[in-house]
Formats: sequence, C-alpha cells, structure tokens
Amino acid sequence: MKLIIAIIQDADNDRVSAALTNEKFRVTFIASTGGFLRSGRSTLLIGTDETRVARALEIIREVSTAPKNENEKRATIFVLNVQEFTQL
Repeated sequence: MKLIIAIIQDADNDRVSAALTNEKFRVTFIASTGGFLRSGRSTLLIGTDETRVARALEIIREVSTAPKNENEKRATIFVLNVQEFTQL
C-alpha cells in the first residue's frame, strides 16, 4: 500500500480530483497554503496499491496546469510506504 501526497494549485483541484476519482482512486482534499508567494494550494491524499501509483502520477501530470508564476511548480508529490491501513 502507498500514500501519495500531492500538493497542487487550488485551480487544479477540481480537475485533478475528478480525473482521479473517475479512475476509482480515493482522494481526500485538504486546503493548504505554501510556496514562495504563500499562494493557495490543495493537498490531495491518495491511498492506493503499489501497482496503481504510476497511473495516479500520470493523471496528476496530465491534468494539472503550468503555474502562471515562473517561480512556482505545477505540483509537489510524495509517495510513501504505508505500514498499516485500517478502515472503521
């Protein structure tokens, strides 16, 4: 099991989240702020099987847009191992 933490532009949140959920990824959204200009960001938490990580990253790359400010990045993504996963 893997946890993908994707920090994206607020403007991309709806498109990226919809594209991921259309392919049956479960996505949790957290509003966040950060970066050089303290601009609005969306942090997406995506839990998935290791075999589907590449597809999730591909969707994020395809759907997110280039930032208007050249000092910003399209996305910052972390992929973490999940030691334990429980749903109650």
